[in-house]
Amino acid sequence: MGQLTEPAVAARLHRSDFERALDEYGHLVGHAVADVLLHGDLHLGNVLDGGPRGLVAIDPMACVGDPCSDAVDYVLHGAGRSDGMEYRLHALSTEARLDAGRLYAWCRVVAAATAIQALRHGGQERVVDELLALARWINQ
Repeated sequence: MGQLTEPAVAARLHRSDFERALDEYGHLVGHAVADVLLHGDLHLGNVLDGGPRGLVAIDPMACVGDPCSDAVDYVLHGAGRSDGMEYRLHALSTEARLDAGRLYAWCRVVAAATAIQALRHGGQERVVDELLALARWINQ
């Protein structure tokens, strides 16, 4: 957890936020759903328009796990965008028939780590704010 001592990160993300994310992760893993085959690196850069075939996922890093964990990047990349994380979460959970509550929990867990990455690499303030708000939701 040395990354939390960096001034840009430490000023915005509290250790307790990250620790609660780890606790929530433990809860998700402890109450696992049936494992499925996952893409493993599913984000918009790995999705192509396949024309009549529809969307095509490329460059898989196949693994097995919780189906909601594979959808987190798509939702979190909505931070700071006009469609937003909430819209993406509900649209994807509906279309992919994922448990929206479980997907939201996975997003809360990963939001803290994603906020750290955004802070380290000069992410847009609006994006960082939205990710931190999601990460801090765990505290409530």
